[in-house]
This record gives sequence, C-alpha cells and structure tokens, in this order.
Amino acid sequence: MSSRRRFLKRVVGMGAAVTVGPWSHTAHSQEPTGHIAGFDHVAVPMRNTEALVAFYRALGFHVNEGEAICSVHVGDHKINFHRPSLWQRKTFALKAPGAMPPCGDFCFVWEGSMTALRRTLNAAGAPIIEGPSERQGGRDGGRATGTSVYVRDPDQNLVEFIVYS
Repeated sequence: MSSRRRFLKRVVGMGAAVTVGPWSHTAHSQEPTGHIAGFDHVAVPMRNTEALVAFYRALGFHVNEGEAICSVHVGDHKINFHRPSLWQRKTFALKAPGAMPPCGDFCFVWEGSMTALRRTLNAAGAPIIEGPSERQGGRDGGRATGTSVYVRDPDQNLVEFIVYS
C-alpha cells in the first residue's frame, strides 16, 4: 500500500476531514488566497457642499474636507462625497455613469436610545420622515432586527438610523 494511501486511511480513520480537489489550497499553491473582509468606503456625488458638511458634523460625524472630496467617517469606514467640481468633470470616470445627487441610501447603527437619537436629529434639523419601524439589519448575517428611523440630508439622500436592542 502506498504511503499516501496509508496516510489518508489513517487520517480519515481518526475522523479528520480531508478536502481533495482543484478547489483546495495547499501550502504549495501558487494562487493567492483571501476573502472580502468588509468595505472601506462608498462614494456619492454631492450638490450642497456647505449644507451637507454642516449636517453630518451636527450629527456627530468626523468630517474631512478636501479640494475635491469631503469624507464622513464612521469607525474605520467612510463615505466620500464628491464635490461638484469633481463629479461634473467630463474626464472624471471613477463613478457610476448615472450618478447624480441624490443617489445615496445610508444606514448607520445608533448606539443609544431612540430618545437620544431623536434629540440629535432635532438638533441637526433633520425631521424624521418615517419610523420608528422594525427592520432587518446587517448584524448577525442579516438576521438581526432593530428599530429604524429615516431622515434626508441636505442633498436629499436617504439616511437611516437603526437601533439594535
């Protein structure tokens, strides 16, 4: 009996799982392995630069302003808002062909009570247009439910806040 066959018989006999096939990766494989770990940022065009920056700052976001892009930071993630001077350029191709404000639909997790969220939204001048409503969110592989409220930012992008209990 070949040494490989003896090895496989011994491993399988001990209850170990063995994967054999073209899709398996070994230490000798020349193909890199990896996976998508999350998202870094999303980008959308903006129209009302001053009002949009003020709105997201009033909600408590950290905002970086650049010559062509303003970024709103959420933990290790961000939303890049492209200034009109960038997205309206005929030579700017790094966007969806039909991207025009408003085209964003964002959902943020609110860590706190619904009462505190309402106070923050009122202070930012963001009236609730829908909710509170129970929604299925992204947590737990898309199985967790939370309570959401919806507002619009100055460019009319939809902004959802979800509170998980």
